[in-house]
Amino acid sequence: MTTLRRDFVKLSGAFALLAAAGVLTQKQALAQQQAWNKAAFETKSLADTVKALGGSAPAESADIAITAPDIAENGAVVPVAVESKIPNTQAIYILVEKNPNSLAAGFNIPSGTSPNVSTRIKMGQTSNVYGVVKAGDKYYVATKEVKVTLGGCGG
Repeated sequence: MTTLRRDFVKLSGAFALLAAAGVLTQKQALAQQQAWNKAAFETKSLADTVKALGGSAPAESADIAITAPDIAENGAVVPVAVESKIPNTQAIYILVEKNPNSLAAGFNIPSGTSPNVSTRIKMGQTSNVYGVVKAGDKYYVATKEVKVTLGGCGG
């Protein structure tokens, strides 16, 4: 286990104990939750999401790699990974074009950290998955189509 991971586990345990003991109040916990960008998670398109995140039209980039299955047998749990080779990557976002709300996940990337994230997302139907990277004041995007099937035997 790396040192950073150990520190994270220790801090998580400490916060859990503080919350259980009532030292960390519900008001403080609520303030932490409100720090996320609710408007960005309610957008319906790539352009609207990037605008809600504070950017303008993202540029296509070959320096972003999206790893996802070509055909997903179960749209409820689609594994997706995004890796950025763009210098000074500050955040990585995963969007799904045809979902009711396009922004599926957002990750802040601390400096000195490898800009590589993976998660599982929910997809209602066959759609483009976008990996959006914020580097400095600019946004970059890469696209991969993922087909969602019932049973994984078709397109």
